[in-house]
Amino acid sequence: MLADLGRLLHRWRRVVLAAWAALAVAGAVLGGSVFDLARTPDPLRAEAESAQLERRLAADDPEGELVVAVLSGADIYGIDLIDQASRVLHDVRDLPDVVEVRDPWTTGAQDLVAPDRTGTVVTVEIDPTVDDERARAAVQRVEDTLRKVAVPEVLVGGPLLAEEAFAEQAIRDAARGEGVAVLVLLVVLALVLGGLVAGLLPVVTALGTVAVALLALAGLARVSAVSEYAVNVVTLLGLGLAVDYALLVLGRFREERAAAPGRTGTADLLGTTLATAGRTVLVSGLTVGTALAGLLLVGDPALSPMAVGGLVAVAAATLAGLTLAPALVAVAHPWIAAPAPRRVLGGTPSAHALLPRLARLALARPWPVLLGATALLLLLSTPLLSLDLRNSDARSLPADSEPRQVQSAIERGFPEQVATPVTVLVDAPYTSQETADAMARIVGLPGVADVMLLDPVPGDLSRLVVEPEPDGAGDYDGPLAQDLVRRLRAADLGSDVLVGGPTAELVDTRDALAERAPLAVAVVVLLTALLLGLLTRSVVVPVKAVLLNLLSLCATLGVVVAVFQWGWGSSVLGFEPWGALDVTTPLLLFMFAFGLSMDYHVFLVARIREAWDAAAGERPTRRRARPVDPRTVNDRAVLEGITASGPIVTLAAVAIGIVFLGFAMGELVAVKEIGVGMSVAVLLDVTVVRGLLLPSTMTLLGQWNWWLPSRRSGRRQG
Repeated sequence: MLADLGRLLHRWRRVVLAAWAALAVAGAVLGGSVFDLARTPDPLRAEAESAQLERRLAADDPEGELVVAVLSGADIYGIDLIDQASRVLHDVRDLPDVVEVRDPWTTGAQDLVAPDRTGTVVTVEIDPTVDDERARAAVQRVEDTLRKVAVPEVLVGGPLLAEEAFAEQAIRDAARGEGVAVLVLLVVLALVLGGLVAGLLPVVTALGTVAVALLALAGLARVSAVSEYAVNVVTLLGLGLAVDYALLVLGRFREERAAAPGRTGTADLLGTTLATAGRTVLVSGLTVGTALAGLLLVGDPALSPMAVGGLVAVAAATLAGLTLAPALVAVAHPWIAAPAPRRVLGGTPSAHALLPRLARLALARPWPVLLGATALLLLLSTPLLSLDLRNSDARSLPADSEPRQVQSAIERGFPEQVATPVTVLVDAPYTSQETADAMARIVGLPGVADVMLLDPVPGDLSRLVVEPEPDGAGDYDGPLAQDLVRRLRAADLGSDVLVGGPTAELVDTRDALAERAPLAVAVVVLLTALLLGLLTRSVVVPVKAVLLNLLSLCATLGVVVAVFQWGWGSSVLGFEPWGALDVTTPLLLFMFAFGLSMDYHVFLVARIREAWDAAAGERPTRRRARPVDPRTVNDRAVLEGITASGPIVTLAAVAIGIVFLGFAMGELVAVKEIGVGMSVAVLLDVTVVRGLLLPSTMTLLGQWNWWLPSRRSGRRQG
């Protein structure tokens, strides 16, 4: 069927290219609307206890958007400043949609003044009944007015401004990452593949993929929630996978053309290309898509929109690999240079390429290579033992971002304003015995520094704020505060008590991921193993691939912990570590990297299987077993398969690594974590795992690589 598709694409190549061009133009014109339609998803599942508390308070005692300003550099109680600042703060209070202002000049909020009296915090609350557009306009008016206070430094932030900073930075990072990646890719591929036309083909395929994916994402954004980060995911995966698939198709076409110079028509060459490389592209797309679909099983409101974006990108890249790339080859093949032999990095079969060289070493010394490579990956995995996951907030914005500077200034000069108390909502009146009993029990719990009963809440509710004991690091969401949330929920505080607040939200997110992630991972592993088993007609190959991928992923996550949590190399990468990873990073990295690792495994094992099938008459049987050494049929199949596909895998890894590094240059720490993590995953996968561990395990297993339970004899295996 795929062979027929290849010949059909050759016949209708101009129509196919015209259709893709129309879609790409539509994507360029209309796809940009996704940036306006994307929004920040809800951080919690609806059934989470902290989410229930927020809904209850929003219904009975709603709070509006908060603007937080840090004013510093002058004596807060200077006579001139008191007069001038008071006038400005009265102006702020008179602005439309402002409902509350707290400051030291007009409300006497002395708790907001720094101990040395050279700085203060001002908070302004917006009317909670206004819609998002009016709230943003009100926040902008408040910000402009606060900047009129005559102090040397005025920093304005708050949740809404931080959210907008996230969205704007995500768009800038996506645009810059795509621009850098495309430019560098074009130069590298043109040099490696021996010509501008050959270098342009994968890049054009990638750009078409991203344009179509953004068009589809913009359509989805009109009917369902799409995260700002989904745009980054579409660009990241769309570029990377499309380049990979285009290189696979181009490399196989050049190989088939070189094997039959002048004796086979272009239509038949394209048919053969899609019958082999096209099948691999299809299985690879299904494998990566399965990994991303696993994120939907988690049911996390923040991860699901990103998973949808990833699935859109994978579908577009697979479609481009099966239609756009072959059509481009059909048109441009006269200007595509022939394979250059004996190149280390040329994208064509060569015994001198990186992977075949590593494979020969692994085949010659399988046990030392297996033990050494495994030890290296285990060593890189050790930082995982100290993994700390937190919710991203303003701390993950760039250091020069004003909302982050506001938070940093408060942490430095106003530590009493940093600790965010845990909220306990008691479904009982303010003066009831139930409320008094709950307070008494809370006071007696370990880790509680203070308990306060706030003003009465409408609806006969009592709101208590519980201040955790300091943990020494100044973290409001650190391990001690998380333990306190769990103790509060486990304590007998009454029948209708909810525990919430930012720390409780983190606890709910972590618990939800811990509950559902294992099932999602198990489903992804089983389905991808099944797909690989169908491709290779083996039980051993997919099981081994899963184990190798898991080992590689642990090493990748260990490196990410060392870089972003410990801060190793942070100055080189241009960010300030905040002592933790975003709570969603490990699962995102797992699904992305697992899918791409299986992608490269499919590329290699498909060619190894072809070599094994081609040597069917030479396979050993149980009656005449042959010693397992580099001269066996199995080892020759391994070396032939890696020699044939290894160079294209290496080139694809270099290309997708360039894409990921382009996004690692972004300013958002959460996006940078994914970019750096994926770059590390690709580097480890294409060298240690596919170059050393794959051939060493295959030579040690011998013909058992191709074992199927239903086959009784070695000759009939596979």
